[in-house]
Amino acid sequence: MSGRIPQSFIDELLNRVDIVDVIDARVPLKKAGREFQACCPFHSEKTPSFTVSPAKQFYHCFGCGAHGSAVGFLMDYEHLEFPEAIEELAHSVGLEVPREAGGARPRETAQHDYHGLLQRADHFYRARLREHPQAGRATEYLKGRGLSGEIAATFGLGYAPPGWDALLNHLGPDPATLKAAVELGLLVQKDDGRLYDRFRDRVMFPIRDRRGRTIGFGGRVLGDEKPKYMNSPESPVFHKGQELYGLYEARKATQKLERLLVVEGYMDVVALAQFGITDAVATLGTSTTPEHLERLYRTVREVVFCFDGDAAGRRAAWRALENALPVLREGREARFLFLPEGEDPDSLVRNIGADAFREKTVDSIPLSQFFYESLTRQVDTRSVDGRAHLVELARPLLQKLPDSVFRDLMVEELGRYSGVKVSSLQRRLFGASTPEAPPAPRRAVSATGRSPVRMAIRLLLERPQLALQIAQPAGFEDLDMPGVTLLHELLETSRAQPHLNTGALLEHWRGKAEEKALAKLAMQPLEVPAEGLDEEFCGAIQRLVEQRDRQRTEQLLHRSHASSLSEDEKAELKQLLEARVPAAANSRRKQQD
Repeated sequence: MSGRIPQSFIDELLNRVDIVDVIDARVPLKKAGREFQACCPFHSEKTPSFTVSPAKQFYHCFGCGAHGSAVGFLMDYEHLEFPEAIEELAHSVGLEVPREAGGARPRETAQHDYHGLLQRADHFYRARLREHPQAGRATEYLKGRGLSGEIAATFGLGYAPPGWDALLNHLGPDPATLKAAVELGLLVQKDDGRLYDRFRDRVMFPIRDRRGRTIGFGGRVLGDEKPKYMNSPESPVFHKGQELYGLYEARKATQKLERLLVVEGYMDVVALAQFGITDAVATLGTSTTPEHLERLYRTVREVVFCFDGDAAGRRAAWRALENALPVLREGREARFLFLPEGEDPDSLVRNIGADAFREKTVDSIPLSQFFYESLTRQVDTRSVDGRAHLVELARPLLQKLPDSVFRDLMVEELGRYSGVKVSSLQRRLFGASTPEAPPAPRRAVSATGRSPVRMAIRLLLERPQLALQIAQPAGFEDLDMPGVTLLHELLETSRAQPHLNTGALLEHWRGKAEEKALAKLAMQPLEVPAEGLDEEFCGAIQRLVEQRDRQRTEQLLHRSHASSLSEDEKAELKQLLEARVPAAANSRRKQQD
């Protein structure tokens, strides 16, 4: 579907759904005081640290840090994209997801037709595998590859009959249907306008998206014709640089995947599944792209690339490594499994068995090892010239890595091979050496030792309706202090929609730099009783207003010494100085009390 989902709809949706119901349907929860608990579904633990707050409509794991709203839970637990999670929640409460932009609605309808048409083609190919007079050749081929009927059904394998018009005749004469079939690559249109079937006399592998919908096909010939494999072309619903064959089946077979094995072809995925190895996926005739990798790492933390051990396989592995570098953030691992000469995953698992194959997967080569083994083969590290060349080879590759502990360790390893100090390498690879961080600017701190900005944000996250206690503008908006802009935005959002719960409020910051910090604050214990929230919040805002007045007074006094003030500035300074006297007296009285 195209078109942006309106934020107002997301707000309404998150006020309708109950996060407890959403999570409890997937992870059984137990009542624990005002909240609910369970063992975290995102990491292994024996003592529950996964907490769901019905008041905040927010979940948080104190063990691994996972957190979010009902939308975030579906994205993490069921590995859905954001729009898919919204669709899932909307369906559960009987809402239709609207889309912004004028052209969105026709496009939405068209894509529903595309998926329906692909489903018709899927059913057609499956039925031909059972019923067509020549289907015996296809079933014999599958049996010869050791596949059972159960595995064939799991992956929805089918058969495209020989001839030019089997599917064409099945789809019927409707012009709109035939036009859509051409757009999807099911049919091909000649220059003279005549149509014919793209897939003929092939075993058919339906390609499914994360929701299990058929979005394209791969077809394998039964003889020696070329091309041996044929994929659906790019279409409105199929983008081969983003999709992975077998990912839907892998997620369905194992709810909590530990790793994913990336192999080269459909048959490798299906053959491994026949032996109980259900965590394999394949790219669709392309190298592994960054989009593929982001999709893989949203599902698992470890990806193992499986390639032939020959020169061509190692070149393909190196391309995968180069594409992996930019997405290797904290907690993500990549490994490489090189097969013996003459073996593919299908043949190897038959020769050594599933257990031995799994051991090879677990014992595969870490990316860091493959990286430096490949580079050091190209230089003579015994010479100064060779070690200098090694640094130059590594430079553009290491620069692709996100700033992380992994990058630091990779640079340390380069230092070990090259003999260059790590501090010097950091400077040469990433620019100027990293100076010591300047001291953080002083923040206003309340009498209780809490930053009033942090405290006000924390209280707003606890009870967004507190924003109604403060008139706008509050008087601190131009205060030069970290977090003030964010607090102002939170106040504006909460005042405009005081019905928002914590989870819905945080969704306004999804994908923004402040998202993680806000989520972390939302789950911190609040040492203020419920009946004292209003007073504490108003007090924090008042302290910020006072801090702003002191800051502005100092600015005007400093400017008056350097140059003359305008009449308006003189009047403002006078007012600020007069206000200081009673404020100071009140402060002394409070201290005496």
